[in-house]
Amino acid sequence: MFKLPTCHKLVTVTKSFRNLSKMSSINKCKVAVCQFTACNDKSKNLVTVKRLVDEAVTNNAKVVFLPEGCDYIANNKDESRSLAESLDGELVDEYKKIANKNKIWLSVGGFHEKIDNNTMYNTHLLIDDTGNISSLYRKTHLFDVSIPEKNILLQESDYCTAGSAIIPPVETPAGLIGLSICYDLRFPEISTLQTKFGANILTYPSAFTATTGPAHWEILLRARAVENQCYVIAAAQYGKHNSKRTSYGHSMIVDPWGVVVAECPKYNENNPTNESIAVAEINTEYIKKIRQEMPVQKHRRTDIYNLNLLPNNNKNDERNSYSFADKIIPASTVFYKSNYCYAFTNIRCVVPGHVLVATLRCAPRLLDLTQEEIADLFQTVIKVQRAMETEHDAGSTTICVQDGKLAGQTVPHVHVHILPRKLNDFKQNDDIYWELAKHDSEENVQPIRSMEEMSEEARKLRTHFNI
Repeated sequence: MFKLPTCHKLVTVTKSFRNLSKMSSINKCKVAVCQFTACNDKSKNLVTVKRLVDEAVTNNAKVVFLPEGCDYIANNKDESRSLAESLDGELVDEYKKIANKNKIWLSVGGFHEKIDNNTMYNTHLLIDDTGNISSLYRKTHLFDVSIPEKNILLQESDYCTAGSAIIPPVETPAGLIGLSICYDLRFPEISTLQTKFGANILTYPSAFTATTGPAHWEILLRARAVENQCYVIAAAQYGKHNSKRTSYGHSMIVDPWGVVVAECPKYNENNPTNESIAVAEINTEYIKKIRQEMPVQKHRRTDIYNLNLLPNNNKNDERNSYSFADKIIPASTVFYKSNYCYAFTNIRCVVPGHVLVATLRCAPRLLDLTQEEIADLFQTVIKVQRAMETEHDAGSTTICVQDGKLAGQTVPHVHVHILPRKLNDFKQNDDIYWELAKHDSEENVQPIRSMEEMSEEARKLRTHFNI
């Protein structure tokens, strides 16, 4: 029933993410990449998934990777909408049972996650060996193309909503896995960031077409492996799903040197369907060797170029307070949080709407920040500035950083003052700096605002960030 390709070389991985340093010491782990021809029958596809997983477990795989659209591939957009399920639906529950029963980690490469009756996410689920969802990634790059003269109109955005975040690598028995989906493969920025955050395995569950597959599939996968010195695992759909859609197949595992170490068949018109797995062993020492002998990550010229995640619209997290040097900022007064910063209301305001943005990490001065923190800080400042100008109908803003004690900094923690400005708010425009210098001094007779007042202001401001 299955064609199990022979793997003549070990697939290997390492670990380097500083925030995930306490990881397993296991150096080798078998993984399996799966391939089949999904249809619009979810029950039939589920039976196929179970067979593939059983075969992978027989071959001692600890992490099993399924392709994009492993739940179903519909005949049209309306059918796709009608078949979509939420994460708490029956199908995801079945995937969880498969993982738990077999004590494996299961990558559900592309699940149609229902948002409402009209749209969905294309979601990559990673389920751990206890049957819990360890992480999920929603496809960020949607394939839209319109070429009227060729009568081509493909609009994934007609029925899918793009994800809004790159997910941190996930620790698994095989190593730290970065999650992506199909078309994301053509955007190397994602894999570069995932590697920067510690990934040693990059995943691209896909359904490449029979046209683009022969031209680009293997080239792109090997390029991502070589440039990031990571293992690439790509489970793929194969064959004729319906009269309109044919997938290329060729699921594969590529090592950090760019060698294809395990693969499933490429599409052949004489074989319209295929059901197969490929198994390889992950060896964490091999990637360490590759990165030591060719340390390209260390040679990046971050003094002249860089790549950072933009601040994300993260909702206020569950913490009760934030540190501001030796002071405590209650969470109720925080109205926005990015990857490295947070914005909060002020105990005394020089002008209405005077708020602050501080770094999550306590750093005394700007020069103590990392490049990522610096970029995030000022991107957050601009986002907060825009919100405050809207809230207070202001056309200008004074933005001030007092970087060090002699510059007027009274709290030794990097923070930015954001002050919406209006016409004639000061007799002399520069008087604002004098008022700012004394606004939190002991001599200031202006009363400190109540917690209720600051919290209510924060509540109103959160609406500008969809929180």
